[in-house]
Amino acid sequence: QQRLPVYAYMRAGEHQREAKSHDTNLERAEASFNPRARMNLADRGRKNALAVGLELGTAVRVTHVEYALLALSSLFVIIDPIATVPAFLAMTPSDTPEHRVQMARIACQTAAVLLLAFALGGHWVFRFLGITIPALQMAGSVILLLIALDMLKAERSKAQETHEEVEAGAAKADIAITPLAIPMLAGPGAISTVILLQAKADNLAKHFLLYASIAVVCTASYLVFSLSARGAKWLSPIVLRVTTRVMGLVLAAIAMQFLLNALRELKLVSFGDG
Repeated sequence: QQRLPVYAYMRAGEHQREAKSHDTNLERAEASFNPRARMNLADRGRKNALAVGLELGTAVRVTHVEYALLALSSLFVIIDPIATVPAFLAMTPSDTPEHRVQMARIACQTAAVLLLAFALGGHWVFRFLGITIPALQMAGSVILLLIALDMLKAERSKAQETHEEVEAGAAKADIAITPLAIPMLAGPGAISTVILLQAKADNLAKHFLLYASIAVVCTASYLVFSLSARGAKWLSPIVLRVTTRVMGLVLAAIAMQFLLNALRELKLVSFGDG
């Protein structure tokens, strides 16, 4: 079979582009008189733009509001101060409400500082170790899923704290730093979530939204502990269990989304309108 020279392929490509451009111009001229043709042309333009975006591997950018909601919900669910309340009260049986509030404030401030430190420089540590974002997303999804499964059973996961840590905390005079701040609030799951969220922040505004989300969630945790310290006898165990199960379901969905994001970045799965 005789092969055509290179310039023949180039000329054929030019003729094809010219013909396509001519057809497009004709369609645009027709669309200026025919409303139905105008709608078809606009719809095809949207589909072509989506196809080009998927082909280049670019996902739809998350808006600032969506990113803020994602950061707030995922951090609050993984830190889960409501489920930490029983352990907090069990470790401070003989403390006054004022002392409990003071320890809760120190614990939440410590957790906020630690999470902010990982949000600022955690990705550099993983880059130095040669750990890629998809690997971190897959590992983080596994950790979050294990915690979520325990939350669905209304139990605190051992990835957040163990029974030995709770017993050791009960024997300590001050539990603010350990084990309340670390690892109950700022544990492996929370740290992994912060680093994953930092990797999704593609501009300066989203970085500041992440920092603000950490501050808001830690402040909310302090309010939860403060209310529980002053009104422990009015807390209903049934309400705490139901809330923990609902948060476990949300956390399981977040874990699966992190896993799907990792598989998409590795080009093992793709999402489109078909």
